Amino acid sequence: MADRLIFIVGPTAIGKTGISFEIAKLIECEIISCDSMQVYRGMNVGTSKPAKVLLGSLPHHLVDIIDPSEEFSVAQFRALAVKAIEEMIPRKKTPLLVGGSGLYVKVLIDGIFEAPVTDWELRQRLEEEAAEFGIGQLYARLKQADPAGAAGIHPNDLRRIIRALEVFEKANAPISELRKRTSGLGDKYNVRIFGLSMEREALYRKIDERVDQMFSEGLINEARALMATGGISFTASQALGYKELFGHLAGAYDLEEAKRLVKRNTRHFAKRQLTWFRRDKRIEWMELDENFDTGDTARAIWKKLS
Repeated sequence: MADRLIFIVGPTAIGKTGISFEIAKLIECEIISCDSMQVYRGMNVGTSKPAKVLLGSLPHHLVDIIDPSEEFSVAQFRALAVKAIEEMIPRKKTPLLVGGSGLYVKVLIDGIFEAPVTDWELRQRLEEEAAEFGIGQLYARLKQADPAGAAGIHPNDLRRIIRALEVFEKANAPISELRKRTSGLGDKYNVRIFGLSMEREALYRKIDERVDQMFSEGLINEARALMATGGISFTASQALGYKELFGHLAGAYDLEEAKRLVKRNTRHFAKRQLTWFRRDKRIEWMELDENFDTGDTARAIWKKLS
């Protein structure tokens, strides 16, 4: 397993954590979380962190590293994950990267370009132009400046249009060209990506079961504690489960409606995750049935690696 990176990816609630611990029984590894919300302390039930006994039995990285009041970026994740990997390899440990945040996986494997820092005045000016003249005018400007970059952005995605124009103006280069100059861990290590998939309705049943379990384990108490701090960051506030309960705790709807929204939004999120990962042709897919055995699945992955 020397100089090999193993990724276990897939939608929420499918069973990535259990399979990763079974794989850890077969190879000398340490786990790096590729989950954008498990970095936050105190957000345990809603982010489905592994139990403390499991976290204590196997070295984990990028879990419980910052407070919910702090923002956390893709660039921060990449820097910390790369550092953990480069410290792990000399110790003859295989990095096992587990999670459903597709962008986190991509920036590790393919790299992230060095973009200019945010220019808030420029962004405000572009937003004002969009409000006055329409998004179409900004998109037409982007198509002229960076046709390749514009092709990958929806004409109504104002945030990404503005960012691409901002990069072009500040860096004097198209964002599509800057991306070509990036290099990731895929250029340095032998990367294997295993994706977990399941028939849609079966996955949705697992999601509903997990949400019911989270509520029984005290999700509402975690959400109440977060609200009481009064300083939760924008990034942390987007975590599924918590944001729906914030609405309930603010009096917008009752608890049953909050639970319904968590289930619905989590199903939608899982669908988006699968759509993202399906685009990556490097992923080796493992089709699971609803009652799959984690040990058997781990051994099937191990055989593919051997």
